Amino acid sequence: MTFIETEEQRALRAAVAALAAKYNYRDYVLPRARANQPLTELWDEAGKLGFLGVNLPEEYGGGGAGMYELSLVLEELSAHGAVLLLMVVSPAICGTILSKYGTDAQKTLWLPKIADGTSKMVFGITEPDAGSNSHQITTTARRDGADWVLNGRKVFISGVDQAEAVLIVSRTEDNKTGKLKPALFIVPTDTPGFTKTPQEMDIIEPDHQFSLFLDDVRLPADALVGSEDAALMQLFAGLNPERIMGAASAVGLGRYAIDRAVEYANQRIVWKTPIGAHQGIAHPLAQVKIEVELAGLMMRNAAQLYDAGDEMGAAEAANMAKYAGAEASIRALDQSIQTHGGSGLTSEYGLAAMLASARIARVAPVSREMILNFVAQHSLGLPKSY
Repeated sequence: MTFIETEEQRALRAAVAALAAKYNYRDYVLPRARANQPLTELWDEAGKLGFLGVNLPEEYGGGGAGMYELSLVLEELSAHGAVLLLMVVSPAICGTILSKYGTDAQKTLWLPKIADGTSKMVFGITEPDAGSNSHQITTTARRDGADWVLNGRKVFISGVDQAEAVLIVSRTEDNKTGKLKPALFIVPTDTPGFTKTPQEMDIIEPDHQFSLFLDDVRLPADALVGSEDAALMQLFAGLNPERIMGAASAVGLGRYAIDRAVEYANQRIVWKTPIGAHQGIAHPLAQVKIEVELAGLMMRNAAQLYDAGDEMGAAEAANMAKYAGAEASIRALDQSIQTHGGSGLTSEYGLAAMLASARIARVAPVSREMILNFVAQHSLGLPKSY
């Protein structure tokens, strides 16, 4: 394992950074977000350049690389304030699950479209009463002849209005035991009985959140992903990529905040001296720089472990990376605003508009408390607390 990137990885960083500079936060992302419009042009161009599917198999139109490269793409985009949230759910979660467990027909149909960005598939797991406890999901799937019929509700599902399908986590009844067990289904968003309702959020974001209602949604047999018996493994297969990508976006956002602070601290003159010359400004920025870089190292560690097939090692590192990235990015953004003074709260700089977006990282896709539970139990060997 090494953190010295290859020439190809460095070239990928540079190419993504060039694209992100074209679709930067102030000129493109923030105006779109304020207008409640998705980042369609950025997504389409990133797809055409092959950035969205770098982790997917070459035989299905992907780049044949790994989670390291995909997280690198999202980090560089985020470092220009251009966070593509749906990269987390479409190529990272859904693409990974389909690559590992999908049927040949499912891979052939979906992976090329996910890889080039011409189609998006989002992930539907969260429910009002289950929260972080995926074992309490109540969305059910029952057989009806050769079909499946789904009923249930989901909340906080990102980007459904942009997606062609949702990968729904449900539960089926085991005929032998009568117990419910997880199962994943590809549900096209135009399926009868499938309804989406926007959730009102106090966040300036280009991507929307939705509640989903599944009322006797009838699906063909081939909508089931992989095997019923492998469903729990399929579900967890998407969690490590989700956390790694969450860390990547947070690290990139932290880099963006620091860059804007340094830019301002070098330009802002008070008493004939740039404010960056004062330790009261310089030291806090140096501190958050260190914290963001450390979070980035843990994120790259998690990605390398995942790509090497070390599932347990990747799980620990991915949770830690997501935790560290969230904390570092929030502190970096807060310090950037402080460096700007009153200007940091103006629409001209747009930093205050980022606050809620950065704060999400402490809550989703997994809360900091659940990460601490994981580390306490699995890393420290303490008794399970929940």
